[in-house]
Amino acid sequence: MTQLNPLTVAVQMDPMESINIGGDSTFHIMLAAQKRGHRLYHYLAPDLTFRDGRVLAKARPVRVQKVAGDHYALGEAEMLDLGRDVDVVLMRQDPPFDLSYITATHLLERVQDETLVVNDPGSVRNAPEKLFVLDYARFMPPTMITRDIAEVRSFLAQHGEIVIKPLYGNAGNAVFHVGREGANLSALVELFKASWVEPFMVQAFIPGVAQGDKRIVLVDGEVAGAINRIPGAGEIRSNLAVGGSAAKTELTDKEREICAAMGPALRARGLLFVGIDVIGGEWLTEINVTSPTGIVSIEAFDGTDTGGMIWDAIDVRLAARAVG
Repeated sequence: MTQLNPLTVAVQMDPMESINIGGDSTFHIMLAAQKRGHRLYHYLAPDLTFRDGRVLAKARPVRVQKVAGDHYALGEAEMLDLGRDVDVVLMRQDPPFDLSYITATHLLERVQDETLVVNDPGSVRNAPEKLFVLDYARFMPPTMITRDIAEVRSFLAQHGEIVIKPLYGNAGNAVFHVGREGANLSALVELFKASWVEPFMVQAFIPGVAQGDKRIVLVDGEVAGAINRIPGAGEIRSNLAVGGSAAKTELTDKEREICAAMGPALRARGLLFVGIDVIGGEWLTEINVTSPTGIVSIEAFDGTDTGGMIWDAIDVRLAARAVG
């Protein structure tokens, strides 16, 4: 499918100078948009303003190219009315999923009647990675969310080895493996309780993580592709941001079942670009909706055009709004 009329697209993301063009999914989506003739603007979440009933963003027109060290050119800042001046807003800044992030979803939610926001900001707010996934607990490893050290000790005794991670963490940060002996468990729980006011997640350790943690990308509820992320030596974390490596992969029957089970809900929630994580071909651990990654590696292995798929799905959504 090809978009006949160029769109005006505002991209809410991190600073252009900070991104790694070799693997950044947002940059790749921007390249795909530009290829279709769409006009791009860049702004940061703090550039949002609510005034006189309108949501505004101090944004700069941007051109991108896949040239290291010379990958973007910004124009002069303009104050855009996100409801009237643009066709699509891409909400793509990286977590942390904190009150600043949540505030941005509330503001962007106010333009949805006029402008398509991807992913749907209300659904992003209401479907954080490690909580939304609980809707599919039947596919998950044994999981607990708590701040109670006694509960953690009981869980460790039941499952032998566990993984502890912050509820709103990202990119593999602060993910810890605790062995059967429970060494440093009390200190670790104390650290989590001192660092975060919310509970943390505890899961049974899945030894299969040594063979990789599969990232599966879904576009409007349909599988677009997958990569296997393999941990580095001495690591349990397979995130590419912490040294994991990507490998070509295929989906198992169980993984296809997982994707089919959640596809309708993703479409209904307006979660157009989603990345899920599966260990051992069967254990679902996260549903990433804030700023999922992985499409560059998927395209490198499979020769697909995931960026194009995303814009095709956006075109479908825009067409439905036009007749609705």
